[in-house]
Amino acid sequence: MGPEDILKFWLDEVGPAGWYKSSDTLDETIRSRFEQTLVGAAEGRYSLWLTYPSGALAYIILTDKFSRNMYRGTPAAFATDRIALSAAKSAINKGWDLKIDEPARQFFYLPLMHSESLCDQDRCVRLMCDRMPTHGAENLLHARAHRAVIRQFGRFPTRNAALSRASTKHEAEYVTGGGYGKTLKDLEAAEAA
Repeated sequence: MGPEDILKFWLDEVGPAGWYKSSDTLDETIRSRFEQTLVGAAEGRYSLWLTYPSGALAYIILTDKFSRNMYRGTPAAFATDRIALSAAKSAINKGWDLKIDEPARQFFYLPLMHSESLCDQDRCVRLMCDRMPTHGAENLLHARAHRAVIRQFGRFPTRNAALSRASTKHEAEYVTGGGYGKTLKDLEAAEAA
């Protein structure tokens, strides 16, 4: 599979309406079509993709988004986060994100949103504000919600079970009390007030 296969599938076949919906069928389709490509990226192949904007976008979608679909709820879902984040930062620094039209541009910023670093979270919020003028409102809300979780806990408590991390009492209460969904609703209410 090449970068054009990833982009055609994700941007055209799945499209914005399906990008954030949880579906066993979609997860299985991604796994059956792209798992070997993800394994190759994790092994260090496809560095040539990182030499031009659309190739970098495909690489980031593969290593940040597809990994979450393929391996939902397992440690493998996060195994390629480091390389996705590195690819995203490099592409953003080169201005390649601005060579990709919205709404696909948002995928350059998701590795920052998925990072457990507050600096990355702050940068994601800024990028959503500055570089997603047309499709940024919903994305900005989610960026702010992710940042709020990192500000509160320094990590994403909802990952603790998958990553075999012990939860603090406060984190366990957060997860059982609504987790990210509650953070999102609280932020929406605060912004509406």
